[in-house]
Amino acid sequence: MTFSVLARDAGTGDLGIADGGSPESLVRRAAHAAEDAERQIAVLDVTGAVAADTGPGSFPVSGHLVGEGFSVQGNMLAGEDVLPAMARAVTTAGGDLPDRLLAALTAGQDAGGDLRGRQSVALLVVGGEPADDEDDGVRMDLRVDDSGDPVAQLRMLRNLQRAYDEGDYERLAVFAPVGARDLYAALAASRRGDRPAARTALDALRSRPGWSAWLASMAGDPRMSGVSRLLGEP
Repeated sequence: MTFSVLARDAGTGDLGIADGGSPESLVRRAAHAAEDAERQIAVLDVTGAVAADTGPGSFPVSGHLVGEGFSVQGNMLAGEDVLPAMARAVTTAGGDLPDRLLAALTAGQDAGGDLRGRQSVALLVVGGEPADDEDDGVRMDLRVDDSGDPVAQLRMLRNLQRAYDEGDYERLAVFAPVGARDLYAALAASRRGDRPAARTALDALRSRPGWSAWLASMAGDPRMSGVSRLLGEP
């Protein structure tokens, strides 16, 4: 581990994963059982109770900070400012839980982050209720495995997922995979009543192999019918 953050959304109950027992007892049990003196442990439960422990053999700079409903921790950090910066960000940032977690990761990176540099990052949000056959509990699971600026890439993925969830065609026309951007540009233009832009986007889409047949098959879909009505097509 390099640097990480656990937090709970008091409004929705969404949080990181905890499994049985109080955070304090789980951390004590894990710390006692661990053979690796470099280990670092943090546990957050569904009520927001949190506990953490940093092993005596962890590489400097290492440590953890625990606050109300959150914990930040790291080792082999670039300096002493990394964890306080993350703690400030997770408690003061606006937005929902993923936005707060991203703010903490950004603050940690901006404060120096991992002494060894940057490579990967992940963001996992789960619900506060136990998983079942209908709902696995995962609300968000994003990761970047190899990048020179992984937090920026993660933020782009987060914004892209938000755009899909909210039907933000304007944003998708810019950030969706290249092959689908013209489709979203057409939908965005239709939504704002911009006939020339919708025509241009559809013409570009039809110029690529396979898309004309796909558009024909989607003629009855209400999302595409809005474009057809705007252009006066059957």
